[in-house]
Amino acid sequence: MMTKRKKIISAFLAGSFLMSGQSAVSKNATPSSKIAVQEAERADFVELAMQALIGDDDQRRAAIDFFVDRGDRDIVPLLVLLMRIGGAHIDVQDALFKLTGQEMKTWRDAMLWQEAHPEIISHPSYYDIKLRYFYNIDRNFGQFFSSKYLKPENMKIRFEEITWGGVKVDGIPSLDNPKMIDASKADYLLDSDLVFGVEINGDVRAYPLRIMGWHEMFNDVIGGVPVALAYCTLCGSGILYETKLVGQEDHLVFGSSGFLYRSNKLMFDRQTSSLWNQFTGMPVVGELVDKGIKLKTRPVTITTWGKWQKRNPKTKVLSLDTGHFRDYDSGVVYNEYFASPELMFPALVEDESIVKRKDYVFGIRDYGAAKAWPLAAFTKKTVINDRIGSKNIVLIGDATTRTVRSYERGDVEFEHGGTLESLKSDAGIWLISEDAITGPNGEKLTRISGSISYWFAWENYLGKTSKLYRHD
Repeated sequence: MMTKRKKIISAFLAGSFLMSGQSAVSKNATPSSKIAVQEAERADFVELAMQALIGDDDQRRAAIDFFVDRGDRDIVPLLVLLMRIGGAHIDVQDALFKLTGQEMKTWRDAMLWQEAHPEIISHPSYYDIKLRYFYNIDRNFGQFFSSKYLKPENMKIRFEEITWGGVKVDGIPSLDNPKMIDASKADYLLDSDLVFGVEINGDVRAYPLRIMGWHEMFNDVIGGVPVALAYCTLCGSGILYETKLVGQEDHLVFGSSGFLYRSNKLMFDRQTSSLWNQFTGMPVVGELVDKGIKLKTRPVTITTWGKWQKRNPKTKVLSLDTGHFRDYDSGVVYNEYFASPELMFPALVEDESIVKRKDYVFGIRDYGAAKAWPLAAFTKKTVINDRIGSKNIVLIGDATTRTVRSYERGDVEFEHGGTLESLKSDAGIWLISEDAITGPNGEKLTRISGSISYWFAWENYLGKTSKLYRHD
């Protein structure tokens, strides 16, 4: 009798949600064209994949032997997928070893190998089988993978590396125009609770991480500017994006797709259902790809509620009345993950010689360059005068509260001003605000947008093209 797990696997493999949008060709059909032959082969591979997953021992070995005997590594991504769906069976491990020469005992091992080998082009059946797997989890996943856009040349990330993150579409619900309250009414917050602090055109807001960890996205209008905070808890990164595109009347509204890419969330816009890379603010799958779109970032500060409220006594703060039932207590959401040095999902980290994978860095991508500063650098000095691209900048940081603010500095050299709100130069005392630093004669130096993240996320996307600040 077929087990429940086998019934589930059989159900998705027997589905009809193919990338081509056409029915598979029967094994008994007589193909009269190259296209028909290809469709027949894809149908055969789907059947063989089912045998490899739920067949008896002889059927499983026969199917996997067939894949290996072909001698083409285009089947490796399918074997990796079978490992995710059906577990790391010894026969699949052996097949991967024979085809790659690499021992892979777990799905995580296999995904890391796959990430390191982008030259592998999947057999066409891979798309059919993976889409059936996704579609069986949540039929709403279909909106992201139209056959019109689901081709390697039309995607900015590899389909092989798109991973289900364990929730359905909007399983992590965004907060859209959430209720804000006066700071005096936020008696649920501790002074030590971390918040995302935002100030735009005099409109000052605080969004506690203990709430945002459950939602990972808000869509709001702050100071008249439509924005979305995309918070990837897995990569420790909260980035504030403007959501009004040039030439578009309506601003974009974002949600969480339920998918990951290299342990980073893929968000989606509700207007076109395009998938976006949370870390880069660029569409990677769907209608908006190759439109020259990159979301503009705005400064956002992570700090404690106590320090934010002291600096900004008129701030508004997110209400507990979110419309959702979650445990918003301090230190609850992702507590074990944040405390662990390990990643929840596989992502290749090539360089940990200076910064470990889950060490925090502050990164800036501007002025035609990218650079990251380890938060540990701010334990010895809170003010760093540095340079990115052709621009001189100053950074003020506090490693204990994960707080870094960065500003242009021209030719001025700064040092600590004696208080948390001040800097000192040869000209005198400068006052620090959320949008600028102001000199003794009223001169202003502009805030630069940057964001905190784990090193693995920065290294994955920008490690080879960015610089890393070295501190002793």
